[in-house]
Amino acid sequence: MRGTFSTLGKFLSASAVAAGLGLATPALAQEETIKVGVLHSLSGTMAISETTLKDTMLFLIEEQNKKGGLLGKKLEAVVVDPASDWPLFAEKARELIAVDKVSAVFGCWTSVSRKSVLPVFEELNSVLFYPVQYEGEESQRNVFYTGAAPNQQAIPAVDYLMNEEGVERWVLAGTDYVYPQTTNKILQAYLESKGVAKEDIMINYTPFGHSDWQTIVTDIKNFGSAGKKTAVVSTINGDANVPFYKELGNQGIKAEDIPVVAFSVGEEELAGLDTAPLVGHLTAWNYFQSVDTPENAAFIDAWRAFTKNDKRVTNDPMEAHVIGFNMWVKAVEKAGTTDPDAVIDSIIGVSVPNLTGGFSSMMPNHHITKPVLIGEIQADGQMETVWETSGLVVGDEWSDYLPDSKDLIADWRAPLSCGNFNVATGKCGGKGIN
Repeated sequence: MRGTFSTLGKFLSASAVAAGLGLATPALAQEETIKVGVLHSLSGTMAISETTLKDTMLFLIEEQNKKGGLLGKKLEAVVVDPASDWPLFAEKARELIAVDKVSAVFGCWTSVSRKSVLPVFEELNSVLFYPVQYEGEESQRNVFYTGAAPNQQAIPAVDYLMNEEGVERWVLAGTDYVYPQTTNKILQAYLESKGVAKEDIMINYTPFGHSDWQTIVTDIKNFGSAGKKTAVVSTINGDANVPFYKELGNQGIKAEDIPVVAFSVGEEELAGLDTAPLVGHLTAWNYFQSVDTPENAAFIDAWRAFTKNDKRVTNDPMEAHVIGFNMWVKAVEKAGTTDPDAVIDSIIGVSVPNLTGGFSSMMPNHHITKPVLIGEIQADGQMETVWETSGLVVGDEWSDYLPDSKDLIADWRAPLSCGNFNVATGKCGGKGIN
């Protein structure tokens, strides 16, 4: 014991001298914080959706620091703005990993932004937590998908409209990029497998930020006048939703006539809109602010205290970040390090509370278990749940309805360690990115 105190004393004396000379000791040279990257658009067409996710990450990091941080260190957010510019996402991701030395990144919204950064995360071997519903057809070792796969949102929404609303004709309307295109490809195959004729499916794409909806909404109205119950399945993203719903109202299209079920409209987007044209239309998510659980009530109270705004809303991608962040914290604690390889190995099987009153688990395909909720938009911009799954649904990374992917599975555990293993041929197809 005497020798221990002597050594400690010498170390402290050396530290004091070094500090006086402005020199860095080994202890002081170590990272004082664990840096966490936040990669969300704070400007451009997607800022309407992504800004709140940046705020969510700042909130979660502050809450974790109140608990003592992680591995004895405080967490520090490093925020960048990729500005709804898809190539810039890759540049900003590289900056976060290579320059800022973040331990993990939470970010992206659109699939085109996610696909832009995938090569960067693979090359630099970092981890990305992606919090938004997406088209599936992917499982990458360095990515954890905490948003919904198609079988956790799109397929159940179509089932609801078909079984509960008697819908027979379908308008698949989306923004012109990979998420709507692939999702609609899956939905078309699914509808046709259910006996829906090709002439009863109308597909339309518009660019980001599209504002002139008069002709398209007229086409939808005409398509819906054929004597069969018609619905719109909307994968329209960002601020283009504002004029879309306004034009529906202008042309007198009511929810009881042609219901719209949206996959990218939540409480945050509705908070800034005139909700009159949207009342009665539907959304499909895995979480609503209106969910009545003690966990959700506590989260909303803490969120509003953090934002100092008792009107601030919550939404599904926020909950996905809550789940993903808490899974990352638990995996780091389990591994005893923020090293990406250790975290990737330790996170599979990790379960954390979700806000709907259950637990979500990280599966070997890097997707999580989630409930599915269908909500009806109310005048106050909230959702009234009209249908929900009886339990949690496991995210299916490869669709059962596409010929090229129906035989594929992902399992990142050793010895398989493959994102697209073909069960018919017994071979791994590569990196898990289609």
